[in-house]
Amino acid sequence: MIRHDWLAKTLEAPLEPELPIVDPHHHLWDMDPASWGRYLPDDLLADTTAGHRVVGTVFVDCQTMYRESGPEALRPVGETEYVESVANRFRLERGERPGICAGIVSHADLLLGELVAETLEAHVAASPRFRGIRHSTAWDAFPGALHPGSTSRPGMLLDPRFQAGFAQLAPLGLSFDAWLYHPQIPELTSVARRFPGTTIVLDHLGGPLGVGPYAGRREEIKSDWKRSMAELATCPNVFVKLGGLVMEPMGMGFSARPVPPGSEDLARETRDYHLWAIDRFGPERCMFESNFPVDKLACSYGVLWNAFKRISRGFDPAERKWLFSGAATRAYRLEAIPGD
Repeated sequence: MIRHDWLAKTLEAPLEPELPIVDPHHHLWDMDPASWGRYLPDDLLADTTAGHRVVGTVFVDCQTMYRESGPEALRPVGETEYVESVANRFRLERGERPGICAGIVSHADLLLGELVAETLEAHVAASPRFRGIRHSTAWDAFPGALHPGSTSRPGMLLDPRFQAGFAQLAPLGLSFDAWLYHPQIPELTSVARRFPGTTIVLDHLGGPLGVGPYAGRREEIKSDWKRSMAELATCPNVFVKLGGLVMEPMGMGFSARPVPPGSEDLARETRDYHLWAIDRFGPERCMFESNFPVDKLACSYGVLWNAFKRISRGFDPAERKWLFSGAATRAYRLEAIPGD
């Protein structure tokens, strides 16, 4: 659960507060306080108005606010309906910030094959902000690798039914967010090559694992990750979200510290991953992400964005614009975002 008292031990003033940010990955949910707890619109607003200039955000699937009745395949549309209502509330109440929840990425079961088109069309009808789906395929054999309630299994990306469902995205102009672990990156590369007309956004730098059987093998895992990512980078339809490395499965241990890390610590320990990915994919296909509130278990919103700003200081203004707002705007077609 989020420990606000612990997070308050490390506070920083925002660096470069004038730099426009489009945060391409956050969630909203109301969970059991003993697990993830609440992260609702006012919590998002508190984080995004705490000093950094967040001009837009993209909500990403977290299985929240699903419809409680009706056909099972259509229940995820409730998530899009909910976030659409949140976006409208922000627009009406805070007209100067119409970019909050400007893009919506929800869920559809691609294992339905061609039949998933009905769900996709329902999402499109539910919100003009709907941009694509995420069907999590993150899987590994070690205990604890799967999130509670996960339906992921080995080889899902290569399942003919999954790919038949994936084929329904491009005709509707929709993107696919990929959440997986680093051993699965080659499977995503195969999908990206088979569907070059579909925009794919790789979440959390491809999930380089650092726990379970991967613990204590950071340099070896990093080499494997780099090899797989280099192949994926040859697919021009793939974007990469730069973030998520502070999550527990990545094994960096930030959440176990007596005091939360500062931005210098975060930048120092994650810089190589970020810079390497930017070098291979190019700034125009890379976007810094908050992954909040998941990453809030390890650091505050302000500290995280300060770390990204430190990491990116070697890039010129045009490149930094891609990293902080341009790539997200392009991938999710957010041309209406103001202030950028």
